[in-house]
Amino acid sequence: MSDGVDMRGTYDLELVGLTKKYGDTLAVDEINHLFKGGSYVCLLGPSGCGKSSTLRMIAGHEKVTEGAIVLAGSDVSHLTPAKRGTAMMFQNYALFPHLNVRDNVAFSLRMKGEDKATRDAKANELLELVDMTDLADRLPAQLSGGQQQRVALARALITQPKVLLLDEPLSALDPFLRIRMRAELKKLQRELGITFVHVTHGQDEALALGDELVVMNNALIEQAGSAREVWTAPRTEFVARFMGGHNVIALDGAKVALRADDVKLGDHGLPAWVTSIEYQGGHVALTARIEAGEQVLALVPEAAFFQSPKNLGDLVNLAWDEGRLHRLQS
Repeated sequence: MSDGVDMRGTYDLELVGLTKKYGDTLAVDEINHLFKGGSYVCLLGPSGCGKSSTLRMIAGHEKVTEGAIVLAGSDVSHLTPAKRGTAMMFQNYALFPHLNVRDNVAFSLRMKGEDKATRDAKANELLELVDMTDLADRLPAQLSGGQQQRVALARALITQPKVLLLDEPLSALDPFLRIRMRAELKKLQRELGITFVHVTHGQDEALALGDELVVMNNALIEQAGSAREVWTAPRTEFVARFMGGHNVIALDGAKVALRADDVKLGDHGLPAWVTSIEYQGGHVALTARIEAGEQVLALVPEAAFFQSPKNLGDLVNLAWDEGRLHRLQS
């Protein structure tokens, strides 16, 4: 990679008591979090949880009601978006339809008054980085969704930001392209060595991309940690249910999480009646209702299920290793 697009640097981004109110509505409630420099962080949660408002405050597109945004040791809360050291890639890409690919990428340099030869040279470096050199003279309308995304990514990176902010960048892509593009995003983040903060509501996307997951709910951070930690050890019932793949069961007066792939069908165990069967390729998702009325999901390996198929209404025995139960905070 050429020196012109090597942005390596470990610039920490910290949110300190960050709050956002829209009138009487509290969108972000005094959150504190340190994003370690050079990491890929996924902010996720349901619609209305505060993740997009948080991202837009970091970018400078929403005013901070209270608190501070500290980047590389300096409070940038009062600075304009262009002076913060961040860059944002929007969900709809927002490319200029009348400009070709190269001029779209170079647009911010044009606004800064750089001469055409300089900005074209820098744009060409970024287009090479995102594998779009051959399409530099095309208009956005002549590009596929994935190609437009690469252009938007190059345009955001040309300012050499300390932190790149991504607002649901894969949501407009078809499922196959989405998987390919998330691999490319991860590879690019590793090569550049800068912090990516990526907002998504997709659990699979967050698990695939994030070095760290920050799960938000009702304007607060519900849990933050490595992807594996959040998946295997959800702290609360909300996180367990939101991340999926877990059962939340009340046992001995306490709520516990139990991964669906830890539930086995056997000759002994908790009696339950089959309420749903869904073939999912490598496994069968079988849901059964226990006597207490709760629904328990078991992911049964495909071969094991078809050796002894079950039908709706069948009585089965659910079993698990007690050591796999994970107690949840109330």
